[in-house]
Amino acid sequence: MKKKEIRILLVDDEPDVLEIVGYNLSQEGYQIFTAENGKEAVQSAKKYNPHLIIMDVMMPEMDGMEACEIIRKVPELNNVIITFLTARNEDYSQVAGFDAGADDYIAKPIKPKLLVSKVKALLRRLKDDENPKSETLNVGEIEINREEYKIIKDGIEIILPRKEFELFYLLASKPGKVFKREEILDKVWGTEVVVGGRTIDVHIRKLREKIGDEYFKTTKGIGYKFEI
Repeated sequence: MKKKEIRILLVDDEPDVLEIVGYNLSQEGYQIFTAENGKEAVQSAKKYNPHLIIMDVMMPEMDGMEACEIIRKVPELNNVIITFLTARNEDYSQVAGFDAGADDYIAKPIKPKLLVSKVKALLRRLKDDENPKSETLNVGEIEINREEYKIIKDGIEIILPRKEFELFYLLASKPGKVFKREEILDKVWGTEVVVGGRTIDVHIRKLREKIGDEYFKTTKGIGYKFEI
């Protein structure tokens, strides 16, 4: 996909941030759209169907967490990459962000070169969508369509955010195998993206809620496995 075809939505209540981030990314050739709060973000996301959303956490009217949760419930926007732009680096804030459906964090204050590098790393994930694996995986009563990012269990379709799907697909690809945490981070998030230590735990908890607690087993101090 060419840069001029990639749509990025910037969401922040500070005009200076929108201007700085927007300028640097538009110089790279991306299409840039902006919103000033969570409500506008949801409306703009539905209107422009962006490939990437860079969104502040603390905003008036509707914060980034709530906006992210709403966007994740829109089927057409399920695969959009969402990263929070925030000065809050506390672990609990990162966990809450991943819990809401975010893919990553970009910390303030913004350093233009680092920002552009981070965005490029995030957008590399789009290449996987251009050449998806034409493969359907059946594990027990669950069907996993890798090409369409679709899961069907007992005849019911389950919608998962991108990272939850990729984590589930990885574990289900080899039932009974214990995947080490380092291997999961490398294969699902990639070495170019730095995530918090509890990221995997948050995503496993969400999968247990949506797929079933009995399928996911924890091997203390090592990692996780999927059992039928």
